[in-house]
Amino acid sequence: MKFAFFGTPDIAVIALDELAAAGFTPSLIVCNPDAPVGRKHVMTPPPTKVWAEAHVVPVFQPATLRDREVLSPLTDTNWDLFVVVAYGKLMPQWLLDIPKHQTINLHPSLLPQLRGASPIRSAILQDIRETGVTVMLLDAELDHGPILAQANATITESEWPLSGHDLDRRLATQGGKLLANTILAWIADSITPTEQDHMAATFCTKIDKSMSELTLDPPHLPLGEEAYQLLLKIRAFDGWPETFFIYDGKRIKIKAAHIDQNGQLIITRIIPEGKNEQDWNQSFRTAT
Repeated sequence: MKFAFFGTPDIAVIALDELAAAGFTPSLIVCNPDAPVGRKHVMTPPPTKVWAEAHVVPVFQPATLRDREVLSPLTDTNWDLFVVVAYGKLMPQWLLDIPKHQTINLHPSLLPQLRGASPIRSAILQDIRETGVTVMLLDAELDHGPILAQANATITESEWPLSGHDLDRRLATQGGKLLANTILAWIADSITPTEQDHMAATFCTKIDKSMSELTLDPPHLPLGEEAYQLLLKIRAFDGWPETFFIYDGKRIKIKAAHIDQNGQLIITRIIPEGKNEQDWNQSFRTAT
């Protein structure tokens, strides 16, 4: 089977690993262009490009999907299937229709719940414990196409709330396995697509850096519901954009926290401005 894989970040790499383990290696990987990263703005390839080079798979990095003339690697080949996992661009309908078996997408939520670009982190922020993964046919609308397969995630009460990084990995791994099984059934024409209940659709919270600042007084950390809501945000923003607070004019980034038996927020690991990661005690508890 000749298929192209559209995806850019680390969670797409996890899905690629699962596909490869099931015997599915793409003939082409389509991802976003290299981008500047870090304070020194070093031009850095997307994780899927790194994966492609390690597996000797050709890479295509179009800046836009609007110009057919620059998309010849996609338009000049007889494709069986396009597979999309966290690509980051809306695809026009004419492009979705190119492959013989159309275009399928892995979405890390139980659609029609949490349509949009940040379903994993939004599930944590909104305290949605019943989550999972969906494989669907893509159409030109946002996460709107008919469902081919779904699987619930198993998250125990003691685990919740997971960090964003942990839930990323869990859903991407589960989703990659579901994707591999679905591809086989879809190509064999043994799946009937199911229309989503569009009236029940919900949408993701748009996440940006402006949401990551917390208001905290280190000697008097909050209790109860306020503490729990802050913990959800700390866990949801793990990795990016990461929560922080300002104390004594310095920016303090939070790396790890939990709720104790009294319902109080307990912060355990931080990065004070201009310093390395350290224990909370090292900065605050010993001084109060």
